[in-house]
Amino acid sequence: MLTKFQSKLQKLQWLKTLLLSLVLLTPFTTSAAEELMQFKDAQQQALYRELTAELRCPKCQNQNIADSNAVVAVDMREKTYQLVQQGQNKEQVIDFMKQRYGDFVHYQPPVQWSTIWLWLAPLLLVAGLFFVMLQKQRKAQSDAGEQGAGKIMAADQELEQQLQALINQAMLNQTNQTSQTNQTKHQSAREPD
Repeated sequence: MLTKFQSKLQKLQWLKTLLLSLVLLTPFTTSAAEELMQFKDAQQQALYRELTAELRCPKCQNQNIADSNAVVAVDMREKTYQLVQQGQNKEQVIDFMKQRYGDFVHYQPPVQWSTIWLWLAPLLLVAGLFFVMLQKQRKAQSDAGEQGAGKIMAADQELEQQLQALINQAMLNQTNQTSQTNQTKHQSAREPD
């Protein structure tokens, strides 16, 4: 019983080691494949690396052909290698890839009627956000102005009420004083000397 368990444990250890070695060796496969490619000089190798970093895989989402392992990316890398070996420059290789796969394969699409939205969308988005912020700011200012005007009107009404109360009080006091003065005059006029 113990030997069966030990046997299974050894198999799992072996499988674990195999998987770990596969994971660790995977990043080196791309470099190894590029090292197998023979270039006439370092300039051709630099051009090849630049092109594979700049050309986009049509199947993968925003991944260049240097990093992609899709079949179409492998084919594009091979074709790029062939074109570089033939002595074509960067623009010629990019033009060939655009003709074969469309403008999407280049990270810098040209300005055309079909791609104008790629160039205008960010500008329209920024302009739209600016417009929305401007409208919110205007609304906030008008709301603050209305609230301020409302507060001023309320303060004016309160001041008018206080003023009216003071005027009424003053008139009442004056009326009272006039009555008292008149009563005093009537009393003095009634009293004989």
